[in-house]
Parts: sequence; structure tokens; C-alpha cells
Amino acid sequence: MPGFLATSLQAGKETASLSSLSAMGSSGRWMLWTLFVCVAAWKSAALSVTMSESVKEVLRGDFVVLPCSFITFSRLSRLNIIWTLAPFSSPETPIQVIVYDHGQVIEDPSLTGRVGFTGLPFSADIILNDTRVSDAGIYRCMVNNPPESADPGIGELILSVLEPPSLPVCQWDGNIDMGGSVILSCLVAKGVPTPDIRWQKVNPEEILLPINMEGDLSSPVQIVNVSTQTSGLYRCSASNVLGTENCYVNLASYSTPDSPSGLLQGVLLTLFMSLVLLALLVLILWLHRTGQDGRWKEKKPEEEECYNEIRYTPSLMKRSFV
Repeated sequence: MPGFLATSLQAGKETASLSSLSAMGSSGRWMLWTLFVCVAAWKSAALSVTMSESVKEVLRGDFVVLPCSFITFSRLSRLNIIWTLAPFSSPETPIQVIVYDHGQVIEDPSLTGRVGFTGLPFSADIILNDTRVSDAGIYRCMVNNPPESADPGIGELILSVLEPPSLPVCQWDGNIDMGGSVILSCLVAKGVPTPDIRWQKVNPEEILLPINMEGDLSSPVQIVNVSTQTSGLYRCSASNVLGTENCYVNLASYSTPDSPSGLLQGVLLTLFMSLVLLALLVLILWLHRTGQDGRWKEKKPEEEECYNEIRYTPSLMKRSFV
């Protein structure tokens, strides 16, 4: 009986050993299969490029980092990275921003000193300093790492360069006489996003759009039937997310005399002057005539006295002959 138990125990140990060997064989085969699959995947894997952000904004004059990450299974000795820009102003003519090729960095001459890589050779991120409005556009990051035969990985990012509105220029054109028509214009040279333009009458009373005004808020505004009610101080405001700038126009209307009324006034004035001259002429003639009559009266007694002397002369003569 003890011998039988010993034999049974020995048989159980041998069975357990065979089972563990079998299990170890299956695990080994699984590990070998997994390793084979990983090697095959590594050999057939293509280079991939990812952009952590697809849209970025920066204030004009600040710096910005444009991210570009890549994964490759080949050595980095022949790594090639190219950044290009398709500006919003001319998207059909992209420019080459910066290149990394065989350990050398080449910058676009127009960006020298303002652009550079931040993490070579393990990252394709670049930094752009002293940003300008012309830097806005679509940036593309292309990475190639031979001997990988796959097409280069490409990432894309849109960069917007924000700028506050420039000082607007207010102008007016038209007829400011009563009943006339005036066009107010507000010119803004710079601003990203495009500034929103608004006109307000601020003096003597503040209203968003003056009375009898036609037009929209983003274009020249026309004031028709100019009157004292439309006279006053007007303000143009150019606004975007970065601020507001203003300019002003002082519109003062006045009335001018109509042509017939002016002609009538001229005729009346001429008639009045003619009457004055005629009165002066009559006065002069009257004074002249009065002066002549006075002199005639002064001479008449002398003539009478002379006549008397002649009248008595015959008597005297007669008396002398007696």
C-alpha cells in the first residue's frame, strides 16, 4: 500500500512537469509571434506627422510657437523638415519659411532672425518672433526621413495675426447748404479682424444714426435734406476685439439768399440811391436859383435910383434956361 502511494505520487509529479512544460511552450510561441508581428509592423510603419493645434492667433509684434510632431522608425541621420506658408494675401504663391536638411538649417531671407526650430531633431516645432500681419496664412509642416519609402508626412495649421484698428480718417463731401446732401466717409487703413465702423451724432444730442440718414454702418453714410437739425458733431468709431479708434466731423449748415431775392435787393438799393441823388440834384438847383433871386433883388433899388435921376434931369435943364 505505501508502495502504491509512492508510485502514484511520482506519476502525479511527472504529469505536472509535462503540463508546465507544455504551458511554457505555448507562452513562448505566443511571445515569439508577438515579437514577429511587432517587427513586421515596425518595418512596414509609415512616418506620421501630427499638429497639436490646427488654428492659432497671435497679436502683431508678439511671438508664437507653431507645433509639429512626428513619429519615425528610422534613424534621424537623413531627416528632412520643410515649413511653407501660403499667405492669406496670395495663397496661390506659397513661400518656403525654413528647412532642416542633413543637419543644416536654411531660413527664408525675408524671415532671417525671426524664425527658428525649437527641438531638433526630435521635434519639428518652430518659433516665429516679431509677428507681422503678412505672416498670417496657412502653414504646412512636411517631414521626410529616408530610407522610409512612404510619402512625407504633412501637417497643416492656420495662423491669424491680430492688429488693433488704425486711426480712421473722417471726410465729408457734398453741399452743406440748407436742403443739400452730404456724404460722410470713414477710412481705416489697418485692423485684424476687419474693424466694425459706426457713425454717431454726438453733439448737440447723441444718436446712433442721424435723422434723414441713408446707408449702412460699414460704408459711407449720406445725409439728405441738410438742415439745422442735422448740423452738429459726428463721430466715426472703428472697433475690433483689440480696441477702438475715433475720428470726428463737424457739420455746420447755413442758408444762402436765393438769386431772385438777391436781384430784387440790388434793384431796390439802386432805386434808393437814384432817389437820393435826384433829391440832392433838386436841392442843389433850388439853392442855386434862390441865390440868383437874392442877387437880383439887391441890384433892383440901384436901378430905380438911377432912373429917378434921369427923370428929373429935364426939369433941371428947363430951369437953367429961365
